[in-house]
Amino acid sequence: MFRFLFLLFLVIPLIEIFFLIQVGQVIGAGWTIFLVVGTAVLGAFLLRLQGFQTLQRAQTSMARGEIPAIEMLEGLCLLVSGALLLTPGFVTDSLGFLLLIPPVRRAMIVQMLKNKQMLFTSRGSANFYQQRPGSKSRNDDNVIEGEVVDDDDPRNLR
Repeated sequence: MFRFLFLLFLVIPLIEIFFLIQVGQVIGAGWTIFLVVGTAVLGAFLLRLQGFQTLQRAQTSMARGEIPAIEMLEGLCLLVSGALLLTPGFVTDSLGFLLLIPPVRRAMIVQMLKNKQMLFTSRGSANFYQQRPGSKSRNDDNVIEGEVVDDDDPRNLR
């Protein structure tokens, strides 16, 4: 976890600054700023379109009685894409635009599910998951057996 945070907060900004300086030397500071702001505006527009399409697909899945799992994961990818696009820099914008391409996004989600990098647990109702007879439930260790004793019952006054 420390390595990830180190990468996130130190290395990525340094890479972004390096590329901003390199691009600024080639095309000038004004055009570099224009490109950074332009990619953020274009990314926000594309993100909005993709978000509405994903929401419509999720609503269609729910109308058919299906759980919109892939659409929810796509929504999470779009959230990450939006954060990357709003971060100033060309590297994060490239990654953000990459996540806006639906086939790339779906392939990444499928690959992550195949590698079991995403783990979903449910503390859900019996409507979604039915237990096989004789098998122990995941929450059986939380069950305490006992009996109820009514203190007002005259039979309990021994």
